[in-house]
Amino acid sequence: MEVRHRKLRTENEDIFEAESKPRFKKGQPGKRYFVVVALLGILFLGYIAIAYDLKPVRLGSKAIDTLAFSFNLQKPFYVVVIDAGSTGSRALAFSFHESILGGNLVLDEELYTETKPGLSAYSERPKDAAKSLIVLLDKVRSVIPRSEWQHTPLTMRATAGLRLLPGHKAQEILQECRKMFEESGFLLSKNSISIMEGRDEGIFSWFTVNFLSERFNTHNPGSTVAALDLGGGSTQVTFSPNPQQEKKLDGHIYSVNIFNHNMSVYTHSYLGMGLMAARKEILTYGMNLDNVNPKTVIQSECINPIVSTEWSYGGVNYIIKGPVNGTHKLVKTQNFAGGEEDRPIVNFPECLKIIEKYVGRIKNKPEGLKDHEIYAFSYYFDRATEVGLVDPFFGGAIQVSAFLKHAKEACDYPNTDQPFICLDLTFIYILLRDGFGLEPTTKLYLYKKINGHELSWALGAAFNIIQNGL
Repeated sequence: MEVRHRKLRTENEDIFEAESKPRFKKGQPGKRYFVVVALLGILFLGYIAIAYDLKPVRLGSKAIDTLAFSFNLQKPFYVVVIDAGSTGSRALAFSFHESILGGNLVLDEELYTETKPGLSAYSERPKDAAKSLIVLLDKVRSVIPRSEWQHTPLTMRATAGLRLLPGHKAQEILQECRKMFEESGFLLSKNSISIMEGRDEGIFSWFTVNFLSERFNTHNPGSTVAALDLGGGSTQVTFSPNPQQEKKLDGHIYSVNIFNHNMSVYTHSYLGMGLMAARKEILTYGMNLDNVNPKTVIQSECINPIVSTEWSYGGVNYIIKGPVNGTHKLVKTQNFAGGEEDRPIVNFPECLKIIEKYVGRIKNKPEGLKDHEIYAFSYYFDRATEVGLVDPFFGGAIQVSAFLKHAKEACDYPNTDQPFICLDLTFIYILLRDGFGLEPTTKLYLYKKINGHELSWALGAAFNIIQNGL
């Protein structure tokens, strides 16, 4: 078993030189001195509170820190992370400052912007792949002062989309992106542009969820939550197991340093179990794809018989249709005349068999996951909101079985606006039940944001950069 030590520590680190003097308007010396004295007095009281571990210190330290920041006693600094995913590229520009009490890192602002498709769609046009990121860079530049660009680390990490490409094609895309970023004005190193390993993606996502939900405050692994991240090409499962659970897990355990405390973290990235990669394999089940062309027609048991739509994945365009001899059923109409209508539906039992066989490839299951509080995001959240399972702005909690209930409803309704919703919901349910061993009654907390910040591995990556450099 490989054990790696990863630091995500941010306390007591000298990151950038902070301004030492607040700025005040000229001509108000009495007011200036009064404010300085008052601020110093508050800071002194805060120091005493921390020294003696007083209970109100957390709220008080935040107020003191906010006051100090408003007087420019701390200078913000920035980190830019480009998430080059399989279905799109996202730029996240983070603004931080160090707390005046204790030196803890405080996240202030976050820019999130994205563009589609992902870099893997440009597998034959690497220069165009790089050009697709220009719009992201322009938006990042608009929120970071030009004087700070040369001090601002920029990193791009590609995920499963490029992992699934032939090695030479992926490297050609990365080289073109590096050329563009070297002219951006931001701070780069030789490791700034790369394909990220699945374990890093999982650990960084887990860090983001637990940091934003303030689960690291007690430094107790039992207070942390599990993170399920469903991307386009891969999916990650990450949690901090107890000693009994750790014995049952077959590897994939890492020692991670969180704010000067070591924690054991299990993470497993399942390549090919992302929603889009799985969709492609399920749709093409039993087909020979050696001679795929832009007009290749794919007919699937998981698609309604009336559907005919175009779909692109990995730079390949497909025409997706339902089966030739599709399934129908008689449904009572809701009009005054009563009667029945012949409705085309997905043959759910047949579709289910295909999906179960595909998910059955997962052999290394995350034992003990169901015993943790679980936060699920990315495509889990997206599909749940599309069928009204949770609020699209606030998220919420559901049981795993809710995905099955809505999958069956979607499969029984011909919806040309959402041609893949039956397949996607069924896959998510089987992935959670058979792939990850969750019970139908297991509760999932589905969110896109916590406290206004995106649930993404990018924030964890930004912390890692601040601690360890690019």
